[in-house]
Amino acid sequence: MKGLKNRRVFLGGMVITSIAALSACAPKPAPAPPPPRIVIPPRPYPPLGAAPNLVTPPVDVNGVRQTVNVGLTSNQRVWNLRSAYNVAALNCQKPEHAGILEGYTSFLKSHSRELTSVNRELDKAYKAQHGSNYIRVRESFQTQVYNYFAFPPTLPAFCDAVLAMSQREQLAQPSDLDAFAASSLPQLESVFGTFYNSYDQYRMDLAAWEARYGGGSVAGPTAPPSQTTVQ
Repeated sequence: MKGLKNRRVFLGGMVITSIAALSACAPKPAPAPPPPRIVIPPRPYPPLGAAPNLVTPPVDVNGVRQTVNVGLTSNQRVWNLRSAYNVAALNCQKPEHAGILEGYTSFLKSHSRELTSVNRELDKAYKAQHGSNYIRVRESFQTQVYNYFAFPPTLPAFCDAVLAMSQREQLAQPSDLDAFAASSLPQLESVFGTFYNSYDQYRMDLAAWEARYGGGSVAGPTAPPSQTTVQ
């Protein structure tokens, strides 16, 4: 009886030893892969170094951005073009833009009679609409126009556009000032339309970035940040 018991113990030990040997020979499970790296793309930033809280002119139901160059009379259009030319002559100081000042001087001389008439008619129109307060109202709008054209982020592209306009004007010497303003002002305005469209796109991109990666103010940096990697 005792021998049978010892035999059972011996056989049981052999089974355990066999299981242990088989376990030792079995392939070890592969280590778990490391967690994937989360690469956070740079936070969107305003185009051309513009301020992060810029308010762009609204777009109406017809897709027209409501700037100082929208809804103008022919006289206002001519005067806005003159204002744009004046801003460029004062602010476009790079050597490649030297022709602007010469063009502006020639423009004033060639169209002095028409510009004097336009200025007089504008005064009449403002006075009829605003009474004795017309000078202040007109000067306030004129300040908006100058500030619009002198906007620093768009100034390089604006100077290029005015230089091209100046070269056309000096070659053609247009006799119809209103027609020249009607064709030239939209070309200058397109500089700002392109910028405002890109700024609106930046705000949409920033909102999407905030929604996905979260945290922080929606203001955004004014210069491109480096890419961040989270381990």
